[in-house]
Amino acid sequence: MLLENKYFELYGKRVFELVVIGPPFTKANHMSNEACFLHVIKGHATTISETERVTLKSQESMLMKCGNYISRIIPSDSNSKYYSFAVHFHPEVLEKIYDRELPVYLRPSNNFSPNSFAKVEQRKLIDHFIDGIKLYFDNPGLMNKDLLSLKIKEFILLLHQGEESDSIKQIMASLFSPETHSLRQIVDSHLYTDISVQELATLCNMSMSTFKREFKKVFTGSPASYLKSRKLERAYELLSISDKRITDVVMDVGFNDISHFSKSFTKKYGKSPSEYQVNQMN
Repeated sequence: MLLENKYFELYGKRVFELVVIGPPFTKANHMSNEACFLHVIKGHATTISETERVTLKSQESMLMKCGNYISRIIPSDSNSKYYSFAVHFHPEVLEKIYDRELPVYLRPSNNFSPNSFAKVEQRKLIDHFIDGIKLYFDNPGLMNKDLLSLKIKEFILLLHQGEESDSIKQIMASLFSPETHSLRQIVDSHLYTDISVQELATLCNMSMSTFKREFKKVFTGSPASYLKSRKLERAYELLSISDKRITDVVMDVGFNDISHFSKSFTKKYGKSPSEYQVNQMN
């Protein structure tokens, strides 16, 4: 549940944002022409892109270029709230604040990053910057267009400092040039995770009906049955070649419910996971 949302807009676009959420909470983010910096002040959040996923804990940050994402806010304990700070980058806003003369490090280049995001490590600098913006959230009358423009420029310069600046520069150079992923690539990237069919459709930027129709052109059967079958096949392999606990195997292949996994495995292979594992060990 969204509990609090403060933000500043520049040229009609949201640029700085402070969010408080009561987890669990899941949100789809279609960022076709927007990039974003995300800093988790408190809590846990998992962000899933077309082919990657990353989990941020308290005081961790990342830079995301444009694309399709799913954000899962994870409760760190039964009563905790999730606090995050975000900086949104829009190409039309950047062109205006730089008077159409974008600095070299924001122009598209051959230094293209195939990754959707990169972690940012300058904790002290980021903390000081966020503390400064919080002051304006508490006193919004002090903020104006010129100050917002300066703050965005300041933050972009801040991102280019630190040990991970090379990966940040790669992401910055391709902020608004996402890599195109096919439906097969997206599905294959998330086969052995707990992602849902609806979330896969979101990452493909399709409605559920369109996703199911396009899925059948690429794979055999419905998305749900295909994903379930592949997870079970992988579990069968893992139980054949390792002595992992069944609960660990269930997690490794992306099943959420061990009871459902056991019933499905028994139906497909004629033996329960534990019986099959014992036979293999013998």
